Amino acid sequence: MQISFESLETPALTKAHLADLLFEQIGLNKRESKDMVDAFFDLMVDNLIAGDDVKISGFGNFQIRTKAARPGRNPRTGELIPIDARRVATFHASHKLKALIQGDAVDDEGVETVGR
Repeated sequence: MQISFESLETPALTKAHLADLLFEQIGLNKRESKDMVDAFFDLMVDNLIAGDDVKISGFGNFQIRTKAARPGRNPRTGELIPIDARRVATFHASHKLKALIQGDAVDDEGVETVGR
């Protein structure tokens, strides 16, 4: 199934745009489209909060990383400010996505077929 993104009015792909694309190109009604997009992102968020990785084949991995407390510095005043320990979400693009962004062709197994 091929989904076209040419109908986007802005350069950012939003949840509302995703729901509209599901409505226009898949045939779901607008309420189902919105609910499906919301459910997808709620599931991702819930898994990340629980500390689980979210892996989307051909796209990339979202992970939670725990950063230790460290000393920081106010760049304007030079004053030392402690930065608390925290959890952050990170994203690592798949090799397939990286190759597509670079304009290289990729086969079904994610192996580059151009630019080697």
